[in-house]
Amino acid sequence: MPIRRFGGHRSLVSHSKVPKLSYGYAKMNISRSGYRVFSANSTTSCTALAKKITERLGVELGKSVVYQESNSETRVEVKESVRGQDVFIIQTIPRDVNTAVMELLVMAYALKTSCAKNIIGVIPYFPYSKQCKMRKRGSIVCKLLASMLAKAGLTHIITMDLHQKEIQGFFTFPVDNLRASPFLIQYIQEEIPDYRNAIIVAKSPSAAKRAQSYAERLRLGLAVMHGEANHSESDMIDGRHSPPLSRTTAGHTGLELPLMMAKEKPPITVVGDVGGRIAIIVDDIIDDVEDFVAAAEILKERGAYKIYIMATHGLLSAEAPRLIEESAIDEVVVTNTVPHEVQKLQCPKIKTVDVSMILAEAIRRIHNGESMAYLFRNIAVDD
Repeated sequence: MPIRRFGGHRSLVSHSKVPKLSYGYAKMNISRSGYRVFSANSTTSCTALAKKITERLGVELGKSVVYQESNSETRVEVKESVRGQDVFIIQTIPRDVNTAVMELLVMAYALKTSCAKNIIGVIPYFPYSKQCKMRKRGSIVCKLLASMLAKAGLTHIITMDLHQKEIQGFFTFPVDNLRASPFLIQYIQEEIPDYRNAIIVAKSPSAAKRAQSYAERLRLGLAVMHGEANHSESDMIDGRHSPPLSRTTAGHTGLELPLMMAKEKPPITVVGDVGGRIAIIVDDIIDDVEDFVAAAEILKERGAYKIYIMATHGLLSAEAPRLIEESAIDEVVVTNTVPHEVQKLQCPKIKTVDVSMILAEAIRRIHNGESMAYLFRNIAVDD
């Protein structure tokens, strides 16, 4: 060990212990490896899922203030530094969908201007997902929202059970579409007595693929309901029949195209035997419950002695709690992707399954750069 003299005094200096990096630079690297979790909801009832996720992660919820001013404008104030960090924004969607969307956009933009490294949106229920197809002279609002989120600064999204998996193609950044089916299947196995005597029901042919996935995993039978009670709307007023089929203009006869016969759905019928069985209807969203109530009545008439509804997102709008309480439905099971505490107070038949575990694990894996394949074990592309 060399000996050096400083001002007449001897000092022992070990070259092996001289730090190569300054303390300030090392501390900056440590902060860069961290992450923050924020909630973009302005209402306390909507932050319950965010609190559960942060508890599982062992971190504190980021300090921020989200509120509506007197003129209904959304204001977001981030109360801590996020420079160079991964930031996760948890946004659950209450009844006021447009306010929730604006809160998410404003917070994402605030974090972007605060120099966050990555901004990941945790949106368990993605709003406007039903408006993902062109309808007459409408628009694909879901694609518009995807573009707005990208412009606001989001670089990644974690969601759950998109209404159509093709929605992922609307985004210019990665989308992890998690599944709630393992939690709902576990509920069926543990909470429904004699579930071996159950049959999985799709309330429409479009839901048959989801119902088939449940039936194969539970080793149960499958029934499909076909038809509807509502009358199909007429397309006579939207301009499809103009100009007239036979029109002569400047000596030219108008083109006559072969006419397609209008669709006419039959009354609701059930393909499959539900007599003496527990009927479990599965779907991704339960909002207006009239269709589910009508399906339950048909299943009761066919001999089902208990009827359960399983859905990922329980929006339960308008008079849904009252209609469920007065219907033949025995129980409605939804996850906590959407807050529905008020609806549960109005209808004891509504039960909740917690999915904060898989959302927290997704956050941890994305931050650590780990594979997400573990969260999709035994899940096929068609599921």
